[in-house]
Amino acid sequence: MSKRLLVAVMTILATGLAGWLLIGSPASAGTLSGSFYADPNSKVKQWLAANPGDSRAPTIAARIGSQPQGRWFASYNPNTIQSEVTAYVNAANAANLIPVLIPYMVPNRDCGGASAGGAPTYPAYNTWAQSFANGLGNRTAVVLLEPDSLALQTCLSAAEKSTRNASISSAVRAMRTVNPNVKVYLDAGHSAWNSASETASRLSAAGVASSAGFYSNMSNFRLTSEEINFGRNVLNALGNSSLHQVIDVSRNGRGPLGSEWCDPAGRGTGVAATTNTGEATVDAFVWGKPPGEADGCAAAAGTFVPELAYQLALNGIGPTSSPSPTSSPTRSPSPSPSPSISPSTSPSASPSPSPSVPTGGCSVAYRVDSQWQNGFTATVTITNRGPAITTWTLLFGFPGNQQITGAWNAGVTQSGSQVTARDGGWNGPIATNGTASFGFQATYSGTNGPASGFRLNNATCS
Repeated sequence: MSKRLLVAVMTILATGLAGWLLIGSPASAGTLSGSFYADPNSKVKQWLAANPGDSRAPTIAARIGSQPQGRWFASYNPNTIQSEVTAYVNAANAANLIPVLIPYMVPNRDCGGASAGGAPTYPAYNTWAQSFANGLGNRTAVVLLEPDSLALQTCLSAAEKSTRNASISSAVRAMRTVNPNVKVYLDAGHSAWNSASETASRLSAAGVASSAGFYSNMSNFRLTSEEINFGRNVLNALGNSSLHQVIDVSRNGRGPLGSEWCDPAGRGTGVAATTNTGEATVDAFVWGKPPGEADGCAAAAGTFVPELAYQLALNGIGPTSSPSPTSSPTRSPSPSPSPSISPSTSPSASPSPSPSVPTGGCSVAYRVDSQWQNGFTATVTITNRGPAITTWTLLFGFPGNQQITGAWNAGVTQSGSQVTARDGGWNGPIATNGTASFGFQATYSGTNGPASGFRLNNATCS
C-alpha cells in the first residue's frame, strides 16, 4: 500500500463520520437528535488494524470502518455485563455521541438456528437484563432489544410466548427506570416477514407502549422505502402516536436477493447512520448488523469475513469500484483472529494539489437510488473526458428545496440550492475516460427534481 493510500485510510478511521459523512449540525425528523458513536474495538477496525497491507482495506475502511455500528451484547456474562455496558456508554458519553446497544440474550434465541444461545432460563435472563440496565448511565442511548425475539416465535408454545413477552416488557421497564433518557425499541422483523397487523399485535403483547417504539430490518436487506411504509402500517395498527421506528440500513443498499437472508451474494451497504431521516415516524437509520460479520452461512454467525465486507462495500450505495488502484486484491492470511486493537494515531494527510480543468470535457450521471416521502438517496458518477486530473471539485444545483443531510466518498457542502462536492483524497485522481462516484442522502418536499448545472473543476459537464 502506498504511503498516500495508508494516510487516507487511517485519516478516515480517525475522523469517523463526524467530519466525513455529516453536514453541519445533525437534525432530527423523529425524537432523536445527534450523531452515533463508532466503537473503536469493532471487528472491522480490529481487522483493518491487523491487515494494513491488504488491498481490500481502503475500500472496507472508507465504506464500513468509518461508520458507527451497533454493539451487540450476545455472550451470557452475568457477572460482567453491567461493567461492559458502563464502559461502552461512558466512552460514547465522553465523545458526546449516542451509543447503540443491541442486547441479544433471550432464552432459545433464533429458535436454535445459526445464532442459537441466550440465557439458560427466563429468571436468569431477567437478572441479566437488570444488570444490563444498571450500566446505561443517565444520558441518551439507543437500545435495540432482542433481535428476532418477537418476529421469530415459531418454536414457542403459547405459554413460552407469554413468558418471553413478560421478560421483554420487564427489561424495558428496568432500562427506563434506571435511565429515563434511554430509547428502547422492540423487534418488528421486516416488511417481508409478518404482516403489519400481526407485528403490531406481537409488539403490544410485549409492552411496546412503554418503549420508544420498534426497529425493523435488523440483519436483513429490505429497501428503506419498504421499511418506512411497513413501519407506518404498524404504527397505524398500534394506534399510538407517541411511538416511532428505527431502521437497520447497514446492508440494504441494493435491496434483498429474493427471500435469502443468510449471507446472500451481491448485496451492498446502505446509507449513513443518522438521526436526520426526513421521515417524522422514523427516529433513526442505524447500522445494526455490522457489514462483514457473517449470518451463519459464509462462516459462523458473527465472524468477520473480509471478503463479505469487501463485496458489500463495492456494491454499496455510492461508488462501485475500490479506491485501491490494484485490480486484483491482495489477500492477507485471514481468517485468523484479529487483535483487539484499533489505530490510536493518524499521520497528517499531505495537501491536495489545485484542481486542473478537464479541457476535453466531462459528463455526469445523476441517479436517485431510493426515494420515500420527504427523503431520498442519490449517486453521482463523474466521467472525465479530458486529460487525467489528480483532484476534483464538482458544483451543481437543485431545482427545488432538496437539502443534503449526509454524504459518502466526497466532502459535500450546500448553500441554498447550490452544492459543492470535493473528492475524498483516495478518489481524487481520474484518468482520461475514467470515473469517480459519490453518494448522498437528502430531504425534500413537493417534487424531487433532478440536480443539474454540473461543473467539474470549472468546466461545464454534459
